[in-house]
Amino acid sequence: MKKNIFCSIIGCILFSSVAVAQSPAYDSLLAKKVGVDDYGMKQYVLVILTTGPSAITDKKIVDSLFKGHMANMGVLAKDSRLVVAGPFGKNDMKYRGLFVFNTGSIEDAKAWVATDPAVKSGLLDAVYVKWYGSAALMLVNDAHEKVQKKSF
Repeated sequence: MKKNIFCSIIGCILFSSVAVAQSPAYDSLLAKKVGVDDYGMKQYVLVILTTGPSAITDKKIVDSLFKGHMANMGVLAKDSRLVVAGPFGKNDMKYRGLFVFNTGSIEDAKAWVATDPAVKSGLLDAVYVKWYGSAALMLVNDAHEKVQKKSF
C-alpha cells in the first residue's frame, strides 16, 4: 500500500513537471517582441469587412476608394497595427475581407478602420470581434515581404 501511494505521488510530480515544462524551442526575446502570454498567444481584434450601405457604381470612384483602401492597409501594417488582411471569395453573407489587428481593444480597431477610404465612403462596413490567437501572427508581415514578388 505504501509503495502504491509513493508511486502515485512520484507519478503526480513527474506529470506536473511535464505538464508545465517549457518548450525546448522557446525564444524569450522573440516572445517579448511579439507580446505573448505563457501559451504563445495574445489578444487581437478580428474585423470582418462586409458590403457597406453605399451603392457607388462609378468604376473610377470605386477604383480610387480601393486604391486608398490598399494604401491604408500598407500604413497600418507598417505600424504593426494590422497583422493580417485579405479578401474573401464570393459568398452569400456579403463578407468582403478581414483584418486582424494587433490590439485587444475594439475601440482601437474601430479608430483604425475609420481611416479606410472604402469604409468612410460606405462601400465597406465592418463587424468587430475580439479574438485570441497565436502571437506568431505578428511575424507574418515580415515573412510576407520576403515572399511578395509584386506589391499592390
